[in-house]
Amino acid sequence: MSTPPELLTFGCRLNTYESEVMRSHAGGLDDVIIVNTCAVTSEAERQARQAIRRAHRDRPDARIVVTGCAAQLDPAPWSLLPGVVRVLGNEDKLQAASWTEAALGSGNAVSDIMAARETAAHLVTEFVGRSRAFVQVQQGCDHRCTFCIIPFGRGPSRSVPIGAVVEQVRALVRSGYREVVLTGVDITSYGGDLPGRPALGQLARRLLALVPELERLRLSSLDPVEIDADLWLLIEHEERLMPHLHLSLQAGSDLVLKRMKRRHLTDDAARVVDKARRLRPGIGFGADLIAGFPTEDDALFEETLGFVRTHALPYLHVFPYSERPGTPAARMPAVPVPVRRERAGRLREAGAANAEAFHQGFAGRELRVLLETPTGGHSEHFAPVRFEQPAGEPGQVIAARAIAPSAKVLMAERI
Repeated sequence: MSTPPELLTFGCRLNTYESEVMRSHAGGLDDVIIVNTCAVTSEAERQARQAIRRAHRDRPDARIVVTGCAAQLDPAPWSLLPGVVRVLGNEDKLQAASWTEAALGSGNAVSDIMAARETAAHLVTEFVGRSRAFVQVQQGCDHRCTFCIIPFGRGPSRSVPIGAVVEQVRALVRSGYREVVLTGVDITSYGGDLPGRPALGQLARRLLALVPELERLRLSSLDPVEIDADLWLLIEHEERLMPHLHLSLQAGSDLVLKRMKRRHLTDDAARVVDKARRLRPGIGFGADLIAGFPTEDDALFEETLGFVRTHALPYLHVFPYSERPGTPAARMPAVPVPVRRERAGRLREAGAANAEAFHQGFAGRELRVLLETPTGGHSEHFAPVRFEQPAGEPGQVIAARAIAPSAKVLMAERI
């Protein structure tokens, strides 16, 4: 009896999407484990190496294929890990020809990602074990933030044409998905390489118009300075665009942001938060933050902490700074690792306090919850919701009332 491919996915939502593309391509292979790595932090790489060693111990006869950003950037060390038979680059992993028995035994294939000039659409109709679906609309990044190695793992920015995105979403809706997340490396740069240069807002507007049966649309991480006019109109008027924005913030200190070579300053981010709350009262916010960036002293850190508290950002993704070899920031004066971790903890505590206050505002209110398990899911605002008893099947969108808000979760009852 054949064993279907096992996927071990690390990192971003784009990797989640690409893992499903590989699952489809590799369906005819027996006894294969695919490890889709991330290179954002050294910890992400460590976890992937640990997972490979564990997979080899548990299934010593399985053939392990390693791919993803860490493999793209430095394939050789991954080839030496136990059980690994092939390393694939980020472009190569999405080609059906990479997933034949003959290809599996043909050695590594890691193309020059910086030479990529377009990104193909892939028809994915199932996300195993997930209630929401992800659709790639963009790939790569043309910016050069001083801390980030990802542009060299993903290549230049390139966009999926609107028609292909629409067809992918239609297929997912036909498969029963009620919520779709548009994802990429830098989705607010969407369309710059396409005829007519359509922006992200135009893509979302046309998608919602052409797929009226899609109930819920979300966006992955947004650059604060690139939210276009169409997208602002959707935030204000389109109920099917979920009231939740996740910002690629990284810091709340202007000096740190300049040293990161970000394109926004704190005033830019504050204006986005304030405008979104004015146009869509009650909107939820997430933000990516780096704690302990090189040269960040106590005063600069307090500026970031103050920004989080002042603007009441509830859903924080906080990372202690991680040196990425070859990046400018890796050559800057470093903050001691224990200090980075302590600052990350303080930011997470501030986020938890903001989340508790945000959740308190939902007490007694009706929510529309996408169930991810029989007893839990997320509201429109991406608030985590839990039920004492099973409330339905994963994938359903149900009406519920929040009855016990806390920092971590909204306890609710189905209505």
